[in-house]
Amino acid sequence: MIDVATVQAHLDGLAKPRGSLGRIEDLGVQLAVIQQRLDLVVRPRRAVLFAGDHGVVAQGVSAWPNDVTGLMVATILGGRATSSALAAAHDCDLRLVDVGVASPPTGAMPSFFRNASLGPGTADLSTGPALTIAEFDAAWAIGADEAKSACDGGFVVLIAGEMGIGNTTHAACLTALLAGASVDAAVGPGAGSDPATIAVKRRVVTDAVARAQPLLAHHPHAAIAAVAGFEIVAMAGFFAAGAAAGATLLLDGYVATAAALIAERLAPGTAAAMIAAHRSAEPGHAASLAALGLRPLLDFAMRLGEGTGALIALPLLDSAAALMRDVASLAELGVGRAD
Repeated sequence: MIDVATVQAHLDGLAKPRGSLGRIEDLGVQLAVIQQRLDLVVRPRRAVLFAGDHGVVAQGVSAWPNDVTGLMVATILGGRATSSALAAAHDCDLRLVDVGVASPPTGAMPSFFRNASLGPGTADLSTGPALTIAEFDAAWAIGADEAKSACDGGFVVLIAGEMGIGNTTHAACLTALLAGASVDAAVGPGAGSDPATIAVKRRVVTDAVARAQPLLAHHPHAAIAAVAGFEIVAMAGFFAAGAAAGATLLLDGYVATAAALIAERLAPGTAAAMIAAHRSAEPGHAASLAALGLRPLLDFAMRLGEGTGALIALPLLDSAAALMRDVASLAELGVGRAD
């Protein structure tokens, strides 16, 4: 059993002043406990982006129309999205899964694309449940299948990202429902909403959470399905299956963390495999991270999604792994610790 004390003793025996690399050492400890090894492995790694649309956009909760989801899916397929560029820069395999895009691209598709569409987006959560239980289970299974496939393929670090206009409304509902955040704390600007749009979003979230909350204690699937999205539930299934298979999960921003809340609620212990890459500029993200007991590596005011915050944090994992694996020990140098 490799515990925190074991890893700390290894770090303290390396040829450097004790604690001199600060949070990189903390990250090394976290990785070693997750992986149960001191010779850390952070490659190969894979990011899976799940895309879906949301009926609630019709209520005016977003600065962008649903069509933008399909346009961005096409941009990812063409290798020109921010996630595409960052995955290539940091040697991370990238996949894209359509779980419910209303206007998906047509024509020949690259090999990294999977069409697993469950329909043209969720129902409008402002008028009723966003997903049925059957839709929830189907989306979860898609994400779990992606995680199992990645682990079977030898990928050791997994990232889940999302693309879906309106999904910060769903994330705000889930953060209020599962992390206990107030609606005011959970609702933010998303992809650039103005104050009037945020006011609509806050009202929609308040009403949706009020309907879902009474179900949570005895019917958690139904409560969560009422305010979730196809791509969010797929990420939750991805996290739960990835953790069960022994993968290291690098967590992205607000929407991915809402999915992590679902995974931890329905598959307790999943969060133990997670490392939080960053804290988003979305105000509710701090509450969801706190509920999971996770401390973010970065605080760069990012809020894009697409797995981009996690991709940007990959060099920190590389650094922690190199420290743990490749630095000489004081014993090798024939000296004792002086500090």
